[in-house]
Amino acid sequence: MFDWKTIDTVLLDMDGTLLDLHFDNHFWLSLVPQELSRQRGLSQDQAHKLVVESYSKVAGTLNWYCIDYWQAELQLDIMGLHRTLVDRIQLRQDSMPFLDALKAAGKKRILVTNAHPKSLALKLEHTELGSGLDAMISSHETGYPKEHPQFWQTLFKQFALVPERCLFIDDSEPILNAARLAGVGHQLGSSNPDSQKPAKTFNDFPAISDYRVLLNDLTS
Repeated sequence: MFDWKTIDTVLLDMDGTLLDLHFDNHFWLSLVPQELSRQRGLSQDQAHKLVVESYSKVAGTLNWYCIDYWQAELQLDIMGLHRTLVDRIQLRQDSMPFLDALKAAGKKRILVTNAHPKSLALKLEHTELGSGLDAMISSHETGYPKEHPQFWQTLFKQFALVPERCLFIDDSEPILNAARLAGVGHQLGSSNPDSQKPAKTFNDFPAISDYRVLLNDLTS
């Protein structure tokens, strides 16, 4: 799928790419509406409509990913609720074999995530993900989400990257496109971000459901 001789660095999204997105989907689409319904005396439908409308207002912006924003906006203890679900924070089964193979092949592994630093810290605490990475950056450190070109310019500068010699893996096609427009040389989609949902179809990028299919080419 790729000529690995042309790739020095692999940039990896976290949620839905290295971790099972089921945790986040369940949290934001089930637990948060349930808690709003309980605290405010709303019906489940009313609570669900409220959160969907709230999410849509800031979709694609840094606030969409910001724990502090949602804590204030929804008046909920977002991190406290996160901790009630830590057993659902799971690495994909193919993530560590892939990360280990990248290391063996001499590729730099950088986590590039829109996750808020508080959420990132919680997920690192409850998985072995950190042991498979050389560096990481949250978009909140840059002031721009991955959807914004300035995120990528900041990333390239901070890690002294040659963009055309980078591979970026993500489960979001719009974000893959943002990376391509910023000059990242190679993109790959994660077609099964949530283990409890059907696979996604990618229209403009190659996508796979198991990183282990890459190992033969990577290690040859």
